[in-house]
Amino acid sequence: MGFLRIHLNTCKFMFKNRTEAARQLLPYLEKYRHDDGVVLAIPRGSVPMACPIASHLHFPVDLMMSKKIGYPGNPEYAIGSVSLSGRILDPYKEISEEYINKETLRIRQLLEKQYRMYMGSQKPLPLKGKTVILVDDGIATGFTMLEAIETVQEQMPGKIIVAVPVAPPDAVAFLRPRVNEIICLRQERDFGAVGKFYKEFHQVSDQEVAYRLQKSMSKPAIAA
Repeated sequence: MGFLRIHLNTCKFMFKNRTEAARQLLPYLEKYRHDDGVVLAIPRGSVPMACPIASHLHFPVDLMMSKKIGYPGNPEYAIGSVSLSGRILDPYKEISEEYINKETLRIRQLLEKQYRMYMGSQKPLPLKGKTVILVDDGIATGFTMLEAIETVQEQMPGKIIVAVPVAPPDAVAFLRPRVNEIICLRQERDFGAVGKFYKEFHQVSDQEVAYRLQKSMSKPAIAA
């Protein structure tokens, strides 16, 4: 999809919190400020990052409803992901079709409920021809982000940019051919969980998501 770029910060540090991580992404996103764009957050963890980024760029913010399918008995280990309109599975994991279908239905119903909770009666923003910036607080396997990318691609955007603070190199390599640019501040082979790269990594509540989305366009931009 055009020229691809990876930004790598090799300094050994942890992000103070999601707001600090968003601030560090801003210099790499500044060039898109004058585009006709939309910032998409993958709830819930990325909302505290996406809202100030959108405010700084003067873009509207919306939600990309996508959630991982967890391995049976180990829900933190992703074997695929589900969005409101699609599903991606790891072809190398032998999981029963019954389990996959049951989880897909459960997750999709949850995503639909969450979108109504966060956005009320508002419809998803149109993405055709737009510069779409997909924000997350970190990428582990890449399945959730891949589902988000493919969902966006269906709407024929002008560009797709992925902006994350941290990801393992194999996930970056997995995603980079599918987008125009991937901005990753830190790549870490010994990855583990996203939260270990943050000093403060609280569980983002539904109430916080709704509040931040309601206030996102009225809040002042954060300094680069």
